[in-house]
Amino acid sequence: AGTPLVSDPGCGLVAAAASRGIAIYALPGASALLAALVVSGLPTDRFLFEGFLPQKSAARRARLAELATIPATLVFYESPRRLAATLEDCAAVLGDRPACVARELTKTFEEARRGTLAELAAAYAGEEPRGEIALVVGPPVAGAQEARADDLDARLRAAMASASLKDAAALVSGETGRPRREVYARALVLARAGEDE
Repeated sequence: AGTPLVSDPGCGLVAAAASRGIAIYALPGASALLAALVVSGLPTDRFLFEGFLPQKSAARRARLAELATIPATLVFYESPRRLAATLEDCAAVLGDRPACVARELTKTFEEARRGTLAELAAAYAGEEPRGEIALVVGPPVAGAQEARADDLDARLRAAMASASLKDAAALVSGETGRPRREVYARALVLARAGEDE
């Protein structure tokens, strides 16, 4: 069934055996993590394996915001029923990076679908693929951080036009997955700049 101890609870068993002096040997099987990375066509020189993202969108977006600046290809495992929502959250938080959805790797119905996060989110909207899924997302594009900051400001200005500063910050925090405190601080800066004009 593939390489054990990659996103499964078996590490506790290995730790317990090792603490009792039992020799541990690895005989790797197929690894969806490495297979997905290889077939994705995305940079392989630096990568981060995150395993499964949180199930709820707000928590998932918050975790993605923490990973957004890591200068490496990101690899996730995902449930078929959450794939579309995860792709949508990835596109919203990470920007429109190149990505690959790799499904049923090393098995009969293996498939790798490549595109931008937005393209893949649209392709899987309303579709629930079958099997085990690995999602590979390319590293941040140069200049993307500045674009994300501009996007945050634009979202905040639009929200502050019809809501209180606190409510606007909460709304934009939920949309982007950025920490509420960080978004609120930026909203304060924008509000003060508006007062000075």
